[in-house]
Amino acid sequence: MIFTRLTPMQVVLLNKNIYYIIHLQKISMRKEQLIMNVELGISTFGETTPLEKTGKAISHDERIRNLIEEVELADQVGIDAYAIGEHHRKDFAVSAPEIIIAMAAAKTKQIHLSSATTNLPTIDPIRVFEQYATIDAMAPGRIEIMAGRGSFTEAFDLFGYDLDNYDELFKEKLDMLVEINRNEILDWPKGKFTPKVDHIGIYPRPKKPLKISLATGGNPNSTIRAAEMGLSIVYAIIGGQMDAFKPLVQLYRVVAEKTGHKLSEMPVSAHSWGWLSDDKEKAIKEYFYPTKLLVDTISKERPQWTGMTYEQYLESIGENGVIFVGNADTVADKIIKMMEVLGLKRFYLHLPIASMPHKDVLKAIEIYGKEVVPKVKKYFKDKSKLNDFSIKWKE
Repeated sequence: MIFTRLTPMQVVLLNKNIYYIIHLQKISMRKEQLIMNVELGISTFGETTPLEKTGKAISHDERIRNLIEEVELADQVGIDAYAIGEHHRKDFAVSAPEIIIAMAAAKTKQIHLSSATTNLPTIDPIRVFEQYATIDAMAPGRIEIMAGRGSFTEAFDLFGYDLDNYDELFKEKLDMLVEINRNEILDWPKGKFTPKVDHIGIYPRPKKPLKISLATGGNPNSTIRAAEMGLSIVYAIIGGQMDAFKPLVQLYRVVAEKTGHKLSEMPVSAHSWGWLSDDKEKAIKEYFYPTKLLVDTISKERPQWTGMTYEQYLESIGENGVIFVGNADTVADKIIKMMEVLGLKRFYLHLPIASMPHKDVLKAIEIYGKEVVPKVKKYFKDKSKLNDFSIKWKE
């Protein structure tokens, strides 16, 4: 598998006519504010791939019902957030995450609910805001829009968009969504992909602006875009080594500070695949099949991916890899390591990747909420080692 890496000593990027020339060796991370409260969540795409024991996939309707039950359990065991993805293909049951989030909002009490992602290039940003503002009425302050371009591209053909406009569509629609979130009355000039809106109110309005974050697989331009707009960022870290993303996080913080935003209001998050069992070896053994199944499927669609061998799998779940598999202690220790290495405020464990039996998913969620989450939170509270980094130029 090939994954995004930010290499050399110098990053030179052009964005909105501003050059950011960053000598990464010269960046110092000053510990100005200690963050003792970290947030741990779960992400899912509602996968419907064949199960190992039966060779059959569960139906979409059953997977959606199971997913609601999984979110309810996560709320009960103290998990901070649940993020639900959007896809438009047979091997994922969720094409409308806002509907799932609305159902979950009505059945939960405290858990934070987010898309993962809302694929903005192929959807109307006005409708996105209206939908999530409506859900926020059921769960005030618990709703977030995680905006993304979409790593799968089937929606472009499905909804009549040109894939050549992949980035332009996202940029224009994200700008519009943020503007709607900030202002009740929308004045919007006609864009290349969005209509002119002349002083029209967008409703309903939440009591407070909706939380909007930007998700990326490690694109430097997306990193800069989020930082310049003052948006929180979520990195999909699903391969390679965790420290490969450190330059991107540094870049994000430098740009945010240089453009006058408050880093304390812009948490950095990561989303990584994982699985839990009471028995570490059992978890390792049972997670290989669904992981290989998904990777091998994607490798047939994307030339930059290759199929997964068992040796690659073991390396990915090892100490320096970015797949989190094992018992509660193994997974908690690895989450702590990633959060410290990258300076994360939030972490989403993607559980499961590809389909696993529902009862096993519920058990994994229970272990995560009752054992992993408390251990990770206690570590950072006791040690006060996770910092809201303020990155300065070193003279």
